Parts: sequence; C-alpha cells; structure tokens
Amino acid sequence: MPVLSARNLAKAYGPQTLLANVSLTVRTGEKVGLLGINGAGKSTLLRVLAGLEPADEGVIDRRRDARVLYLPQEPELDGSATPRAIVEQGLAEWHAAVARHAEVTRALEAGGGRDAALVTEQAHLAEAIDRLGGWTRGHVVEDILAKLGVRELDRAVGSMSGGERRRVALARLLVAQPTLAILDEPTNHLDTETIEWLERYLVDELEGAVLLVTHDRYVLDAICDRIFELDAGVLTEFEGNYSDYVEQKAEMLAHAERAEANRMNFVRREQAWLRRGAKARSTKQKARIQRAEAVIGMEAPREQARVTLDASATRMGKTILELRDVGLDLGGRTLVDGLTLHMVAGDRIGIVGRNGTGKTSLLEIVSGELAPTRGQAVRGVQTKIAYFDQSRAELIDDWTVFDNVAEREGAERTGAGAVELGGRTMEMRTYLEQFLFEVSKQRQKVGSLSGGERARVALAKLLKGGSNLLLLDEPTNDLDVATLSALEEMLETWPGCALVVSHDRYFLNRVATSILAFEEGGVVRYPGNYDTYRALKLQSEADALSAASSTDAGSRNPSATAKASNAPNVAAGSRTERANANADANETTGSKPLTFAERLELDGLLDKVTAAESIAGALEARLADPALYSGSGVASAVRAEDARALTIELAAARAEVARLTARWEELESRPRGLARGAGGAGA
Repeated sequence: MPVLSARNLAKAYGPQTLLANVSLTVRTGEKVGLLGINGAGKSTLLRVLAGLEPADEGVIDRRRDARVLYLPQEPELDGSATPRAIVEQGLAEWHAAVARHAEVTRALEAGGGRDAALVTEQAHLAEAIDRLGGWTRGHVVEDILAKLGVRELDRAVGSMSGGERRRVALARLLVAQPTLAILDEPTNHLDTETIEWLERYLVDELEGAVLLVTHDRYVLDAICDRIFELDAGVLTEFEGNYSDYVEQKAEMLAHAERAEANRMNFVRREQAWLRRGAKARSTKQKARIQRAEAVIGMEAPREQARVTLDASATRMGKTILELRDVGLDLGGRTLVDGLTLHMVAGDRIGIVGRNGTGKTSLLEIVSGELAPTRGQAVRGVQTKIAYFDQSRAELIDDWTVFDNVAEREGAERTGAGAVELGGRTMEMRTYLEQFLFEVSKQRQKVGSLSGGERARVALAKLLKGGSNLLLLDEPTNDLDVATLSALEEMLETWPGCALVVSHDRYFLNRVATSILAFEEGGVVRYPGNYDTYRALKLQSEADALSAASSTDAGSRNPSATAKASNAPNVAAGSRTERANANADANETTGSKPLTFAERLELDGLLDKVTAAESIAGALEARLADPALYSGSGVASAVRAEDARALTIELAAARAEVARLTARWEELESRPRGLARGAGGAGA
C-alpha cells in the first residue's frame, strides 16, 4: 500500500534542472535509498517530498493518515531547549492519545459504559496508541538518546556541536515512529557502533517506511529494498540493496555501451552507402535513407559524470611520523595515554572509536596544532602534511570555487592559477573540471554549495599542494558514492602515508592497512582493514572472557589455578624449565598417570604450539602488508576478498594455537609416572 506517490515532478533553479518528470512511490514499511552525485538535487527532492519546498510541476499524494517526518542535514532546534525536551516532542501525539484515552475511560466508568460514541473513540484511541508504539513508550526517550550517544540530557542544545544536535533531531524522529521517515545523511557524525545500532533499529524496530540519502554503502546494503538514482534530473529505479544496484547498474551501462557500438557500426555502414551515391528512386531506398538519417541524428547516451582524483606525493625521508609515549589530557579527561606509533611508507591507518574519545585531537597533535600533555610527536624533516578537517574551516564562503582552490581572491576573474601534479602542469579550470565543477560552477560562491560540493572543493584544495602524509578527518561526510569511490582508488595507489578518521566501514575496508582503535583500555593498533579489526577484536574479547572463566574456575580449585598460571611460562620456556615442571607434576597425587601414547604426544606438543604460533604470526604479517590493500577496480575487489580469506585463516590459526595450548596444559598437569598394565613401558 503506497504511503507516498509522486508523479511528474519538475524543479529547476535558474538554468539548472534538478528534477525532470520524476515519478516514484514509497510503500508501507519499505526502505528505499536515494543515490546521486553531490549537487544532483537529492536533498531538494527530499524537501519536496516532505512538503517543505514546492515543485515547479507535478503532483504528490500522501496517504491520509500518514505521518511524514524529515531529518535535514542541518536541523533547526530551539537552542534553549534540552535534548530531553526536544525528543519528548516526538512523543507529543502519543502523550495526547494516552491522556485522551484516560479521560474517555474515566467518562465511561462514570457513565456506566453506556455511551456508544465514547466506546468507539476509546477503541480508536487504543488503536492509535498501538500504532504509535504501544503503552510503554514513556521510557524510550532516554533509551534512544543513550543509543545515539547523547549523554547530557538536560544541557541546552545551543551549547552542543552540530553533530550532537543532529543526533538529538534524529532521536526525536525515531521516537515518533513516523509512517514515512525521510532522512538526509543520517549517519553523518555517528561512530561505527552507533551506525550499526541504527541499521538494526531501522530494520527491526521502525515499522514505518524509510527514504534516505546516505553515502554509507553498508547501510544501503543492510536495510534497502530498492535504490533510486538521480542523475541529470532523471530518476532511475533499481530493485534490491546496494550490491544489487551495483550489479544492475554495471549491466545497464554495458548494455548502453553495446547499443552505442552497434549504432556507430550502423552509422558507418549507412554513411558509406550514402557516399557511394545512393539513389532515392524506390520507396525501399527512400525508407533506408530516412532511417539512416534518423539514426545518425540520434544523441549518444550521456556519459555519467565521474570525479577524477589525482595527487602527487613529495619525497619522504627515513622518518615519517613517530609518536613516542604520547599522552593527552583535555577538560579534565585523559584522552590518550602512552601511545607509541611508528609510520612507514605505504601505511594507511584508519582511526576508529566513539565520538569524543580523542580521534580529532590525535590528528591535531600530529599536525602540530595541539601539543601533547606527555611524550613526543616527531615529524620527519621531509614530512609534508596535508590536513582535511571535518568542518572544512579553511574554505571562505564569500569566495568562488576557483578562488578558494587557487587560494587567492579574484583569481577566477583573470583565470590565473595552475596546478603541478606528477611533474605535469594543468590549468586550474581543467583541474577543477576533474572534480565535476564546470566553468559556470567554478564562478559560484562556496557558501551557496551543498555539503558534498563543499567537500569536493576542500579535496581539490588539499590535493593540489603536494604532500606525503595525509590527515583526513571524516572525509566521507557529505561525499557522494561516486566521489568516495574515486577517493578510495586514489588512496589505494597513494605513494605517501595517511591517517584517516572515519566511521565509514566500507571506506576503511578498501583503504586501511591497519586500524588504530580508541577503546576503553587505551588506543590499540590492529593489522589489516576494518573487517580484520572487528574479527581480531571479537577474538580478543572471547579470549578475555575465556580467561575470566578460567580464573573463576581456578578460585574454586587453587591447585588448578597454580598450574594454569605456570603453564604459559613453561610453554614459552626452555626444555630444562619444562623438565623441572614435569618433575613437579610427577609428584602430583590423585591424577590419572599419562599413558605411553600421551607421553609421546606431550613431548611433541610444544613444537606444535610453536609451529601454530608461527603460522598465526605469518598471517598477521600478511594482513598488515600495505600491498594487500593496493589496487583499484576489479583488483581491489579481489584483494578485499583475499583480506577476508586471510582473516578467516587467522581466526582458525589462533583457535588451533589455543587448542594445542589447552591440550598441553591438560597433559602437563598429570603425572608422568609409569603407566601400569599390558603394553606399559617405563619412563
């Protein structure tokens, strides 16, 4: 059943057509993604569908009882209100229904339940309360704010960051349980754990339909039933999630390429025939000439705009970046403590962690903007840093795109400026066209651009300068999927180093050679990309849980605890140490002696443990190798599969180490005395 239907929508700003004869339907409960390059008109379409902006032409039909709520990229909130009060607004309809239901119930009780109109109203109110989330919605405000990482519920939102305000606005929408939620970049400023929670909530908890614009391809994969793509004012529909969209789009482009090749072959044949002096004497010949002229006059399929990112790296010295026992205290909190990090050529380190844990502060220490409280940040003599900050603060809103990238006011009027890339010189206008800024767009002031277009301007400015250490703070915020793919391809072949703060799991899986995770116990570096980090972290948590269980069991059996505490040292020690431990074990009473076969097994177990640990170490080294994550296109996809396969192998290798060690501990705890009985042999 349709919640919203739009027919033949048209919208233009001056000469730019954003929507041309756009039609779409969103049905009850379905989740729909909207893709398109920055500036294509995605946010405009969302505002039109939400009823906040009129279309020039077309009709929008909404189901009569449908509640359509919209989350903009920059929500407007009462600065004096608290998060608690703002999110309670999302329950206004629920509170009103519950209060009226109570009034009606009291009136019925007073009248003996004989008023038919009140009975009918009570039933309708009960249905409305169920539709709005049931009878126990009162607790949901604090719960969802906590899930979205908003901790200070009674602080005025006017004193909060833009990211915090967005999370408050998102919480208000979610608690309202709309029939249709229209979300514009809902994952911006959310950490990865919160994004994963939001995925589950949109699929499992939000019964209404969702139409969202997001650059997060894993979110699109996890929740979407359909994908719409807006390109040059035209909306194209694809069934399925993001992975399905990629396959269907590739086939569509391949079909268009084949059709255009066939058209050009036909044109060449018919032009040759016409040049030979074809006579239009017969009806058949006239028809052929008319058909040839029609095909020759057809427009070729419009090639979809594609961002081209290119950057050159300056020469690096032996030392690129070293953090030596770095600590940072801010606002009475310790954000970083005892961090040591050494970067080598080819390192692309992804930085993850909850909001407010110090990720941006770490980049500021590396750039020199912030001094560490303890320790040293050592930058090489030849290290040249380029810093992409998440606020795009270096852009000047009153300057044009051209002037911002040229870094000189008035440069656009004279066309002055050139860019040096990889030993070649490029005109500034040509350089900006690679970032999808046509000449007319280059004259536009940056303050009038969309968030994604501003991000492209910042990237153009960043990459033209030449550097060998990129500091990227949330580079994926606001960027469209096409630009993200171009940035990923550039970083995969980037000859310098990069530190990247990002919540985009897909992005980190493509570009990161290791992950620096801000965790409760400190900052930990993991080899490999994001998937590898998650697998290793889960393994580490499982090991800690197993160790805790062993400790609990040992507290009930002190002798077992003593043996368990000694086992790792013996396993790593010399054969003399092992022999001494064996002698101690022989004195143990009450345990079943080892059989001859078990003694032979025990004698070879330490070598097996060493071999298994070597295999695990080799796999870790391969996962940490930057070459594993280089390449683009099909090569990149193959390497991503290689990384996933290696992660699985590493988990299996670690499990084998754990199994062999546990077996060694079991056998080592038993006496090595003579095994009595037939076939027994002396020690």
